[in-house]
Amino acid sequence: MALPFGLERFFRDIRYHRERFRQFIGVCFVVLVSVVGSPGAGLFYAGVALVILGIAIRLWASGHVKKNKALATDGPYAYVRHPQYVGNITLGFGFALASGLWWSIPVYLLILLLFYPPAISREDKKLHEAFETEWEKWSEKTRALIPRLTPYQPLTSVSWSFMQSLRQNGEPIIDAFLIFWLYILSLGLR
Repeated sequence: MALPFGLERFFRDIRYHRERFRQFIGVCFVVLVSVVGSPGAGLFYAGVALVILGIAIRLWASGHVKKNKALATDGPYAYVRHPQYVGNITLGFGFALASGLWWSIPVYLLILLLFYPPAISREDKKLHEAFETEWEKWSEKTRALIPRLTPYQPLTSVSWSFMQSLRQNGEPIIDAFLIFWLYILSLGLR
């Protein structure tokens, strides 16, 4: 039985290229738990702390990344290879916790397991091809998601840029979107 046009490609992409849907699924998760959440004060505020921490990590990382120009090994990249993913994971758990929904954490874990390993693998391969020896030295000493306790190299200057964060991937706009959904979730506080 042939699937309708487009649906076949969608299922093929989910099977072989699921990393393409990581952001869409993440946004859907945030919106869903914000709309149907039933937060209690304790879990809500603990979740908010994680969301704010995740946003801060993403904002810090996006102001350092130099897409396709240079390998970022300073700022948060001196501690972990994929700090924006660390920020995503942190804020996703924050939304799950803040929502007060018992099923949100297992669902979020499933999302992480389905989408992050292939995305990290693809990103590492791309960076390795682009920066070869420099990437090999850095990746040998810097884990993908678990931060080092000391920086990869001494942090000598501050190279973070708000404008770079805005231009590279619109991070401040994404942060405003996330804060909006935290507000929507807060309306359900009991």
